[in-house]
Amino acid sequence: FYSFFKSLVGKDVVVELKNDLSCDTRCVSPQYLNIKLTDISVTDPEKYPHMLSVKNCFIRGSVVRYVQLPADEVDTQLLQDAARKEALQQKQ
Repeated sequence: FYSFFKSLVGKDVVVELKNDLSCDTRCVSPQYLNIKLTDISVTDPEKYPHMLSVKNCFIRGSVVRYVQLPADEVDTQLLQDAARKEALQQKQ
């Protein structure tokens, strides 16, 4: 899963946090499951006006609820292969 997560570098994604904050952003550097983001824009600026001035941030992985990817950016074959390998390693 981490190798797939590293493939998000430079991609535009939507990151939704557990506090319901959702940001359209560009993923710069996934470090383990933490994420460094640039070019952030809040999807609901009326609800989070204090976030309008934030352009770059580092998010701890434990506060991320979802990372939404564009469908054309997802390599399902790579993801399925990684899941199979992980499942085989857990059985051994």
